[in-house]
Amino acid sequence: MHTLPHAHPAGLTRAHVLRMAVGLSVGAALPPGARSQTTAPATMNTRPIPATKEMLPVIGCGTWIGFDHRPGSAEYRRLPGVLDALFAAGGRVIDSSPMYGRAEESTGELLAAAGGHAKAFLATKVWTRGREAGIAQMEQSLARLRAQRLDLMQVHNLMDWRTHLATLRAWKAQGRVRYLGITHYTASAYDEVEAVLRAEPLDFLQINYSLDAREAERRLLPLAAERGVAVIVNMPFGGGGLLRRLRERPLPAWAAEIGCASWAQVLLKFVLSHPAVTCAIPGTSRPEHMADNAAAGAGTFPGAAFWRRHGDALAV
Repeated sequence: MHTLPHAHPAGLTRAHVLRMAVGLSVGAALPPGARSQTTAPATMNTRPIPATKEMLPVIGCGTWIGFDHRPGSAEYRRLPGVLDALFAAGGRVIDSSPMYGRAEESTGELLAAAGGHAKAFLATKVWTRGREAGIAQMEQSLARLRAQRLDLMQVHNLMDWRTHLATLRAWKAQGRVRYLGITHYTASAYDEVEAVLRAEPLDFLQINYSLDAREAERRLLPLAAERGVAVIVNMPFGGGGLLRRLRERPLPAWAAEIGCASWAQVLLKFVLSHPAVTCAIPGTSRPEHMADNAAAGAGTFPGAAFWRRHGDALAV
């Protein structure tokens, strides 16, 4: 796994972040006039977590890059508005990791300051080797997130997954985590992801899926549905290149037909149109982008025939 940047200079533009974040999703680019259309968000859809039937809102927030900022910085001062926009739209899922710099700390600080822990579905990951190292890292995540227990703990990129899943089953029995799962973000790991999905009882799979990276829909999404595993989608905008290309074009008329006011909403609607997907977690550090992303979770989601007719040409 590549090394992640832990800080960004003030004044970093959205375009710069997208270029830096090739391979991972960041926030949504807004077309002219889109902000006014997201000030009063419609009700966000929810979908059941198969293991318990608990309903989860379909749009959450990823914290890589966006929440890796220190108090006092201009970027950090925007973050309370991101959480406000998420909650105002009906979203709950906030996903982090110890590999995301100080994103866990930022999340914990902001939720504590706003009294927001009760509103959030907090997810993070274990990303180390060995039982004791894993336990120590998860304890640290709880402290950083200022949480007594976590909604979801995931084995990040399958690192030492056998060891950590055993620990997580014990933690789940003790009530320290509510759900457990695995994550990855690249198709080269799908064989191993599939093997773990088949061999282990899991609550969640977090995987990459986007209009221009559809390998997951061939094996992993159907298998997750078959196995009763909830799916969180990371990288719903792919590597960022597709969104950059699309935002130079005007939205087609059919976007309004499915309730989309931006290209980011179109791409999120595509991801959420797959029935196996439970939630998508686009990341951002800007409140207006969070509001725009969250708006994609409202309304209806087109079927496969619609995307064959309109979506396939966008990914070229």
